[in-house]
Amino acid sequence: MKALFFLRHYNDIDHITPVIFKWVDSGHCCDVVLIGSAQFMTDFRIEFLSKLSGVRIVHIRNLLSPIEFIRWRFQMLLLVRSSQYSFLGPLVRSLAQIYDSKRREPIWWQTAERLLAYSFKGVDAGVITFDWIERNSAICVEWVEIVVSMARAKGLGTVSLPHGDSPHASQLIRRGEWVLKPDTSFLAAGMFDKVVVPNELCSKRFRSLLDDNKIAVLGSPRYCDEWLARLDQLLPPSPLVRSDSRLKVVMFLRKANFTTFWEEVSEIVQMIAAFPGVELVIKPHTRGGWKQSLTKDATLRQLPNVTMADDAVHSVHLMKWADVIIDLATSVVFEAVKARKPVMAADYLHASRSAIALYMPEAELRCRDDVYNAIKQFLSIGCDSFYVEEHRQHFLQEMLDVGGADVLPRYVKLLEDQALKK
Repeated sequence: MKALFFLRHYNDIDHITPVIFKWVDSGHCCDVVLIGSAQFMTDFRIEFLSKLSGVRIVHIRNLLSPIEFIRWRFQMLLLVRSSQYSFLGPLVRSLAQIYDSKRREPIWWQTAERLLAYSFKGVDAGVITFDWIERNSAICVEWVEIVVSMARAKGLGTVSLPHGDSPHASQLIRRGEWVLKPDTSFLAAGMFDKVVVPNELCSKRFRSLLDDNKIAVLGSPRYCDEWLARLDQLLPPSPLVRSDSRLKVVMFLRKANFTTFWEEVSEIVQMIAAFPGVELVIKPHTRGGWKQSLTKDATLRQLPNVTMADDAVHSVHLMKWADVIIDLATSVVFEAVKARKPVMAADYLHASRSAIALYMPEAELRCRDDVYNAIKQFLSIGCDSFYVEEHRQHFLQEMLDVGGADVLPRYVKLLEDQALKK
């Protein structure tokens, strides 16, 4: 069977690469089309996939003529939220009105036809996949709808795969969110035959908007045991060096549009840095970290035992280097929980309730005293016995290994079923 996977940024490469690996490992073939930055062609996971038999990887600019790509890219920039709300927003919105949907439609159909012909010419059964697509995506919904519509007309299955997880157990987590109601930005997912989520907590964003038969809960491909074992073999050498510091701490930040109490985050960084023998690395979000006030704080950058990690340092490297992790509600730390490495859920530093604190209350930080006492305890007695094991196992069963530890075969089975479903 044949599959076409569209990948656009760091997160979906991270979470969908395991599914692609298992798909071809099961005897199928696929094409991977990168529709984001061309720099991802050198990502270590993309390089791994390119060496697998049955995988073709190409950037979209190499499948379109130069004029087609320029027009496609121009139309994308007109419609994506980041352009419309930039300092050029008024100009972009005016151009989008002039260059309206009727004028945009031919290039959408033309590029969709070219991509589908590239992958499925002469193929009887197939499926196309995107990651989760919603109103604020960096790839505009209008084009994806046409690709999906054309694929369905050709008898292909259409699936939306996870590009992350749900680190939040609450809903009102971003600036300007004041009313508890279904988030209609996820309505776009209804264009697909199936929308896959790793767990029930994550499914809540879709349940009130889509028919239940469209939603498949299959566990986490990124954090399943099979992929974690494989990832250890693929990971490039770490640029981090183990120093003689007594306690190594990593803090993971969220994107800037999530409500974070930056003043207190800065206080906590300075408090931790004041402990003798402690080393702290702060990891901004992989997209939009430059927008976060903490990354520009000159006071913190002058602290000798505090480092601001750049994008060249993979999150996995940081988790392997760290003794302890402070989390502001990110799913990247789920890997550390699986490895029994302490993750402190700093829920009082942001506006949400984290999944880690929900399932493992012993991990929650509720005030500055909690942070101080936790660091002092790690320095005095070490980092073992942090979790209540019953709580940790419950978290793994409900969030990562839903349906059992053999996660990746379930993804392959779903794609096979959709490929055969005309």
